[in-house]
This record gives sequence, structure tokens and C-alpha cells, in this order.
Amino acid sequence: MRLRKYLLITLFLLSLILVTCTNETNIAQPPTVKPVEERSHLTIWWNRGYYPQQDEAIEQVVNKWRATLAQQKAQSELDVKLFFYSEDDLLNEIINAIEQGNPPDILFSERTDFTFGPRWAWEGKLAEVSDVIEPVKDSYSSSAIASAYLYNSATRKRGYYAVPLKQQTIHIHYWRSLLRDAGIREDIPQEWNAFWEFWKQAQDSLREQGQRDIYGIGLPMSADSSDTYFAFEQALEAYDVQLLDENGQLLLNDPLVRQGLITTLDWYTSFYQEGYVPPAAVDWLNADNNTAFLNRTILMTLNPSLSIPGSQREDEDIYRNQIATIEFPQEPDGETSKYLVSVKQVVIFALSQHQEAAKDFLSYLVQPENLGPYIKGAAGRYFPVMPQLWEDGFWQEPDDPHVGLAAKQFRQDSTRPIYQTQNSAYSLVQSENVWGKAIERVIVDGLSPEEAADEAINRIKEIFIDWSD
Repeated sequence: MRLRKYLLITLFLLSLILVTCTNETNIAQPPTVKPVEERSHLTIWWNRGYYPQQDEAIEQVVNKWRATLAQQKAQSELDVKLFFYSEDDLLNEIINAIEQGNPPDILFSERTDFTFGPRWAWEGKLAEVSDVIEPVKDSYSSSAIASAYLYNSATRKRGYYAVPLKQQTIHIHYWRSLLRDAGIREDIPQEWNAFWEFWKQAQDSLREQGQRDIYGIGLPMSADSSDTYFAFEQALEAYDVQLLDENGQLLLNDPLVRQGLITTLDWYTSFYQEGYVPPAAVDWLNADNNTAFLNRTILMTLNPSLSIPGSQREDEDIYRNQIATIEFPQEPDGETSKYLVSVKQVVIFALSQHQEAAKDFLSYLVQPENLGPYIKGAAGRYFPVMPQLWEDGFWQEPDDPHVGLAAKQFRQDSTRPIYQTQNSAYSLVQSENVWGKAIERVIVDGLSPEEAADEAINRIKEIFIDWSD
């Protein structure tokens, strides 16, 4: 199993980087990084969307902005080159570009906010973007603004080093049709333990009917999937395990916090150990739980976006009748679930020689009349960070079984930002996937939850010490 995992990863990393660009920019090949002083164009690297509409939406904004500049005869000599990269390739490319001192002017990665963004701000590698934020600051939600207000160790103060675009949280999806076909009543309890027991019993029922290849629960278990990190962080929130105080300081020396982590780790890994999660879940990359679900080999799964139902929009029956999206059950103490929110951000690098143009483009992008259509291009995969954009009928369609319910998660005041907004050091907890490694230590290497939890605690303490140094 482990050999297969690393072979898959190796093959993936050796695959060609897929890059496309707008017709207007006339680029057909991945960019060859040149010394910054030789660049005469504004370079934008953008995370390729899950759907073509996402890429088309940002292309339209870029082209409209270019047309506006042409009308104003402003910066008319500056060309714009927009490149798309896959989610994994983009991180590899940007790390290499930074090491060479040649990052693009503008970067949008779906992982920036919870991986390298806070560290780049800390290291002084990002441009301060108050010029972009301040004119529209009142249009943003407070959590979106907080996510972009990062600490710069060079200036020894916080500032705006990212521009919020959209947000996501975690959702639960299940196959209504599989439950019906198996004769299982769609009466899903909302009490925590009963909720998860429902899916275990559903799998047991399928086994009694001779269905050997369908599993009840699609929890990711791999250290190579950021979905594992989000799912486990959501579980920690459910069990009221608070890792940082209001000042962003670690609470891991508290015995109650340690015990809460052990309890959560034991709960999470038990589904795999008891056979209610597919064995392949320990090898899953980010898209693999989606694939397993859409192949109907799992009854339910967690996902930090609406990409699963969104991918089925063209099939009306599957989208509206067969796949369901539901809220999380009540937390173990009976409280309403609080959802973790990740705010997707775009950044400008401090090495950019076209910061004025980069800021002008982002100022154009975040105007509500431009940002709204761009977010909708994701077909409900992401959600607005500006309250006024929720007024668009797209987010309030009563007959949509997925977008409307997911929007409710954001609007019922039951969310909290991820820990990276409280302390930038926590971004390394995610980028190293400390939780995914702890889970694998239990289900692959045979450690006890206590041993794996202590390893994770020690590693997180090391990260915070190294960061402060």
C-alpha cells in the first residue's frame, strides 16, 4: 500500500505541467522564468478551476480590465500574461520561482491562505495591499478581512498582505439513491454518535445484501490530502478542542487539550480500523474521495467545497434527486456545529516590478460587479466574502438542494476562521499535514492514539519555536 502510494506520487510529479492562457495573451507554453528586470509584462499565475467556467470567469475579468486600460490609455504598453496551473503543480512552480527570485507579479492559489501565504507575509515576500483593501473594506465580512491581516517580521507589524476573493467550508454529501436502493430509510439522526452510527449500520445492511464494495463512510485518511487536514480540524472543533488562545498562543501544555486531541484521533481512526472506510483512503489525494463517491463506492463523504454535486449539474436527476447535501450533526455536547472557514486569497509579490498595475487589476477584480460573477463561475464551489453578494438570486434559489443549504452554513453565524488567522505559524501545521501524519501513524504504523497525539503535539511545538526564532 505504501509502495503504491509513493509510486503514484512520483508519477504525478513527473507529469507535464498543464498550462493554458487566454487567446488574447497569445501564450501557448509554460512561462520560462526570466530575471525580474527583463519582464515587460504583468504576469499572473492562477489556480486552474475544477470547471471550465471558473477559468473563463477570470479570463473575462482580465480582458475587461485590459479593455478599460486601453480606453483610458493607461499602462497601454504593459502586456498581461495569464497562466493556469493545476492545484498541485502551482505550489511546486511558485516555490521554485521564489527560490530563484523570480515569482510572478500576481498569484492566486487555492491553498495560499492555509499554507505558504502567512509565512511569505512573515518573511516580507509579499507586497502590502492596503491600497486595494481600504476602498472596499466595509464591503467585506469581518472574517475575510481578518484572514488577510498578517504579520510581517521585517516591519514588526501587521498589514494587509492578501486580497480576499471567496470562501469555503466543509460539507457532507450522501447518495440518496444508494440508500433507497438498499431499502434504508433516509431518516438520518442529528445527535453526534447516532449520526455516525447510522452510516455504519447502513454499510452493515449493504453487506447483508451481498454488497461488498460500498463503504459507509468516506473520511480521508491520507497525509497527502489537505482534505484530511480539514476534516480532522472540523472534528477537533466538534469535540471542543481549542489549540490556540485568543492571542494565538498554543494551549498544548493543557492536559485537557491533549486528552481532547487523543479522543478525537481515536474517534477518527476507528472508522478505518473497523472497516467502515475504504482501505484506499490512506492513499487518497484531494480528488480521490470525490472519485470514490461519484463511483458510488462510498455512501457519504466530507468535502471542503461543493465540487462533488457541482460536477453533476448537467445531470438534473443526479444533482437534484440522487445526491444530497446536509448540515453537520450536533456536536457531541449537543451544541450546534461551528464550521471552519477558509478564505481564498490573491497576493502580489514584493519583488514585482509592476506593483502599481497589479494593484490596479486587483482593485478592479474586487469591485462587487466583477467579483460576484467571478465567484458564481465556480458553480457554488466557493461562496461570497462580501455580504451584499449574497443578495444575488444564485445563492438563494430555494429549489437548489446544495447551494442553498451550504449558503446557510455561512449565513447563520456559526463559523470561525482557521487558526492561521490567529498565528501565521499554524500554516506549517497544515502544509506539513501534521494531522494526516498522525492519522497514518495510527492506522498504518500501529501507534496508539496517545503516542500519535504526543508526536503531533511535539511537532507543533517545534514549529512554533522555529517560527518565533
